[in-house]
Amino acid sequence: MRKFILPLLLLSSLMVLNSCGESYPNAPGKKQNTKEENAEAKTVSKTNDMNVYVHFMPWFETDNTNNGKWPFHWTMNTRDPNVVDVTGKRQIASHYYPLTGPYASGDAAILDYQCLLMKYCGVDGVMVDWYGINSDNDIAKHKSNTEALANAIAKAGLKMTIVYEDSPLADVSDKVSQARQDVRYLAETFFHKDFYVKVEGRPLLMIFGPQQLLTGKDWYRVFSVLKTKPMFLCLNGHSGRANGDGYTNADGEFSWVNPTPDYSVASKFKMYIAGAMPGFKDYYKEGGAGNGYTSYDAENGALFQRQLDAAKKSGLKWLQISTWNDYGEGTTIEPTLEYGYKYLTMLQKFMGVSYTQADLELIYRWYQLRVAEPNSPRTQQAYDALVRLDVAKAKEILK
Repeated sequence: MRKFILPLLLLSSLMVLNSCGESYPNAPGKKQNTKEENAEAKTVSKTNDMNVYVHFMPWFETDNTNNGKWPFHWTMNTRDPNVVDVTGKRQIASHYYPLTGPYASGDAAILDYQCLLMKYCGVDGVMVDWYGINSDNDIAKHKSNTEALANAIAKAGLKMTIVYEDSPLADVSDKVSQARQDVRYLAETFFHKDFYVKVEGRPLLMIFGPQQLLTGKDWYRVFSVLKTKPMFLCLNGHSGRANGDGYTNADGEFSWVNPTPDYSVASKFKMYIAGAMPGFKDYYKEGGAGNGYTSYDAENGALFQRQLDAAKKSGLKWLQISTWNDYGEGTTIEPTLEYGYKYLTMLQKFMGVSYTQADLELIYRWYQLRVAEPNSPRTQQAYDALVRLDVAKAKEILK
């Protein structure tokens, strides 16, 4: 929904706190910056065997990371985060305010905090919104931030997969060539990593559409540059755009922002990912960025619970939460001033983990320490304890 209109587009403590031979600029070499999984990171035990991932937006920047200017995703066209109220709360383009305050998606402290929260909810990892290799711009540093996210994911012992946005190809004359460069970068940078999601030995690749490459032949040409074709999933109702012409490229679909999802269609596909949203309350009209979309009331968490239950009842093995942090559309589940840890504690119960809100609050205390004392040995020791699931040790360090 949001993606069809966006451009390529609390307190005082928070203030402290075409051919196989194609190439592309800054192509990664054999040695990547992305770290492999942390040998110390332990896996969370859970009773729910579903593969549960959160849809993650890596598009946030602050004035400190964007040449002194707060970009679109915190401001839209009407808000100014430099305006701060008496409680320390900044003015942002959202109905919800992150517990940490508005942040930059490449901030290692934020990313470690977010990954720890996911881990202690039983979430397996992230499905990250990604706009291609040329997506670092004055709106967001999508590519760089995704690489930073991958480092945090690996350290925390989580997994990630890419949700490709082909909408930027609208301004490209040779769309197939650009898409080839994008998927080759993904293959060389992420697909072979242990933390990247594999299904039947193939890297999982999703697409929010397709919106620009609309034939089976085009997608066959795109994937022809890869040694291993990915398990390719399209937005619900869009797999026909990637198949046809005698080619089958899409293996399935994923559900997206639907208050009453119908999973009867799932049996038609090799793989289908269910969806669950907490609600939908966008800021586009207030933000001067269009008229907005239909709102879906969160019902104080009841909608999210129904969606989780429907996904479980469907018998599907995969679930995507939409979203972790799309503040502009009001589909967030990460902690905010308005609803606190509500959605994360619901996930803890759904996943059947032994952790509670107290553990999530401990992670937030660690984040505050990370901001206040970024180079302190105590900060690193507490993180190491948390990633090893040694809550008692982390409490001792943080007291």
